[in-house]
Amino acid sequence: MLIGHQPKEFLLAVEALTVSFDGFKAVNDLSFYVEENEIRVIIGPNGAGKTTVLDLICGKTKATAGSIQFRGKELTKLRENEIVKAGVGRKFQRPTVFEPLSVRDNVLLALNGDRSPRFALWARETPDERARLEEILLTIRLGAERDRRAADLSHGQKQWLEIGMLLIQDPELLMLDEPVAGMSVSERAKTAELLNRIIKDRSVLVIEHDMKFVEDIAHKVTVLHQGQVLSEGSMEHVKNDPKVIEVYLGH
Repeated sequence: MLIGHQPKEFLLAVEALTVSFDGFKAVNDLSFYVEENEIRVIIGPNGAGKTTVLDLICGKTKATAGSIQFRGKELTKLRENEIVKAGVGRKFQRPTVFEPLSVRDNVLLALNGDRSPRFALWARETPDERARLEEILLTIRLGAERDRRAADLSHGQKQWLEIGMLLIQDPELLMLDEPVAGMSVSERAKTAELLNRIIKDRSVLVIEHDMKFVEDIAHKVTVLHQGQVLSEGSMEHVKNDPKVIEVYLGH
């Protein structure tokens, strides 16, 4: 816990966060802080509470106690759609793209905030939106695939498309749950490069098991165990922490 800080110094300030399910504390008095333009990775054994933390931040799960402040705004009081409007974007483990539609139309749907596929049939973007759309397609390495059906993309490309669908909404905090699961080595490297590029304008909070990928992207690593912070710091620090080796990395 940082003493005497002002929450506005941080993009995200999670303090004394707790959630109980039938008496079981999945997250227990958890505190951590994410700065501007930071890639923070949360690691830990299965059941440590990692995904639950993202659920709490995005409002999918309501906290039993504690505070989540984003740019000084208390998120625990807001609904999921209000948290999205505040600037928090979340990508789940499985891609949720519209497979019959083209790559371009998937991003266009996300830009307009209408998740109904028929919207893409008559949507027309402004010149500024078109430029933004092209910029996102190039950023996620799908410029040449813009007219392909999403169904025909590789698993890794579908993951990038979904990241693009979040980026077009311009969140200040992007949360990704195991973004490289199932990817090839080449796709994992390209995803690391993508995340390192997009933090010029935002912070990224990632849950991941792939330690090589974590080393490639993390500015700071938070290790969770039984819903609490076991260790925190650089990847070098946490991977040499005897407590982390014992409960996680030594397995």
